[in-house]
Amino acid sequence: MSTALVTGGTGFIGIYVIKLLLERGDRVHTTVRDLKDQKKCQPLLSLQNAYPGKLHLFQADLLKEGSFAQAMQGCDIVHHVASPFLVPQQIKDGMKDIVEPAIKGTQNVLNTANQTESVKRIVLTSSIAAMYGDSADILHYDNATLTESHWNTTSTATSSAYSYSKVAAEREAWKICHAQSRWDLIAINPGLVIGPSLTPESASGSLHMLEAMYKGDNKMGAPELHYPIADVREVAEAHVRAGVDAAAKGRYIVASERSVSQLEMANLVRPYHKKPDVLPKKNLPKVMIYLAGPFMGVSMKWVSRNIGIGYKVDNRRSVEELGIVYRSKAETMRDHYNAWVEAGGK
Repeated sequence: MSTALVTGGTGFIGIYVIKLLLERGDRVHTTVRDLKDQKKCQPLLSLQNAYPGKLHLFQADLLKEGSFAQAMQGCDIVHHVASPFLVPQQIKDGMKDIVEPAIKGTQNVLNTANQTESVKRIVLTSSIAAMYGDSADILHYDNATLTESHWNTTSTATSSAYSYSKVAAEREAWKICHAQSRWDLIAINPGLVIGPSLTPESASGSLHMLEAMYKGDNKMGAPELHYPIADVREVAEAHVRAGVDAAAKGRYIVASERSVSQLEMANLVRPYHKKPDVLPKKNLPKVMIYLAGPFMGVSMKWVSRNIGIGYKVDNRRSVEELGIVYRSKAETMRDHYNAWVEAGGK
């Protein structure tokens, strides 16, 4: 069995990766920002109790050079999951809040791998956001379909900070990888990651967006934004399989075969919602989004290139090479909502 490091162990994806590795019988190291934060660390402490001697926690900071060195000692696989995901309303300073931590965190982890002889493979959580900037970009791709061959060339730190952080961090990762030959790199590029959370403390932007919808923030109508969705359990499975499959290489999209609108997500969860009337029943007119854009932190150009534009996604590599079996969108949305209710959502 392997010894693996998972960065961002308290995060939405990270804790699932840890759980799967432990179930495989692997020894796992994971990093958290603050070991004294008992509430945030509690799910990891529970896994420690369930798998005695198998899970070891370390404190590390994405922006602190060398802080991952101790956690990485003796590890042959590194799953670099830690990176911020914030929706536009959560971002005050794109470069400081999200771009800098993503790039510097990737540099810190991968440079530490260069100094750690045991490391043979790194699996990076990237995003489909590293593959395109605006939904309109995809309409110009071959067959109007997103594939692993595409790179985001239009996002910037000021116009689309999250997307820019993902493409900048992934490009930096490949640059560092190609400058050496001891370890190889695999990128997992998920869509909008949803599903049942194992931790109530996750700051994932996808959870923030859906929680707002469940609470009725979009009752008058949803902006017609489209996202390919990825079940967090499938993203974690892809991470683990990519870590151990010697034939795995390159980038892997993990997402539904087509994008899904917020209204469609609402319709999928409506049969289970305790107060279905608070869910949106229609899309907001595009002109309303234009008017509201400045208050939402988005430009008129962004609205014109994203609202109302759906697209196709080629996820065949994840199916054929990693063996991922995708759940239905209805199952993912149901499990996500039920977990939100169990965690105290109202």
